[in-house]
Amino acid sequence: MKNIKRNKIIALIIFNIIELFLIASIAVLFYLNIPLSSTKVIYIPKGSTSSIISHLNKNGYETNIIDKIVVRTFGYPQNGWIDLKQHYMTKGDFLYKITKSKAALRSITLIPGETSYIFLQHLAQKFNLSLEKLQKIYDQYAYKNDGNILAETYSLPYGMKEDHLLFYLFSQTNKHYEEFSRKIFGYYDKKKWYFYITIASIIQKEAASVDEMPLVSSVIYNRLRKNMALQMDGTLNYGKYSHMKVSAKRIREDNSSYNTYRNKGLPASPVCAVSLNAIKAAIFPVKSDYLYFVKDNKTGLHKFTNSYSTHVKNIKANRGVKKSYTKNKEEETNIDKEAKKIMKTDVSKQNPSSIKDLWNNIK
Repeated sequence: MKNIKRNKIIALIIFNIIELFLIASIAVLFYLNIPLSSTKVIYIPKGSTSSIISHLNKNGYETNIIDKIVVRTFGYPQNGWIDLKQHYMTKGDFLYKITKSKAALRSITLIPGETSYIFLQHLAQKFNLSLEKLQKIYDQYAYKNDGNILAETYSLPYGMKEDHLLFYLFSQTNKHYEEFSRKIFGYYDKKKWYFYITIASIIQKEAASVDEMPLVSSVIYNRLRKNMALQMDGTLNYGKYSHMKVSAKRIREDNSSYNTYRNKGLPASPVCAVSLNAIKAAIFPVKSDYLYFVKDNKTGLHKFTNSYSTHVKNIKANRGVKKSYTKNKEEETNIDKEAKKIMKTDVSKQNPSSIKDLWNNIK
């Protein structure tokens, strides 16, 4: 009798356990089938499963210990911006997707020589963002009016908000700038570095090829040393004027620091986004006595001289000659190949100014 009674008790306990398990399972299944709405793309920070669940809870997803257990069952959440591909799903689908979904990326290229004014328009259009918000955030947090984003191709998560996207671009650029500066100078001084970025931006606007960049740089330094106004059209192609031809009227009426016809020295901010080649040229100008250059309408390259009278002759030589101007390109073109031949005589036996002299001369 005692054995029968004990077996009944054990059976009852087992039944209760099974019943509790089934009830818990049904409750979990019911919980996982609760409908949930979300943005298609969400941000998952780096960290432990607990910290990620806590982050989701703070952002309105009402997560708890059950979510933590389920996520651990599925795997480990992907960090970064991930594409859920839909707005509406069950809680179970959501927890599964944050562990298995891939990043939602789109590529966009900031062309060397382009201004932030134009680039923000491209960002707004390609990533379906508010141009007004982008401009407001940029104006509030950018270090300078331009040159805060390095010219290159970026793969960015689609669905990022305006502030996250710009902070990412600023951060990535600053990392590159700091890396370049430490390799060259051994340390990073942001104020001094942007002195070079400003020069690089003028080089980017003015040079017809990568091979011309160190020569354009030498002209800038030579004119600065002689306290001469730079008098370069490229500085007036800032902001919304990026693609506008500089006219005599603009030169007369533009009162900004970008007008290097009316003001001596460098503009207060870089003119545009720059490439690494332009930065190198700004830091390593060739040694020359050139003070003037004008584009040759026959080749699209510049003629450099230290003589104003020769410069005037070079300008007159363009009269009646059809222009064949080309934009700066990182890839080698026929003009770049021709530039190598022309520039070789000027720079092959020259050494750049010493790093110490360049760095210490910045006020």
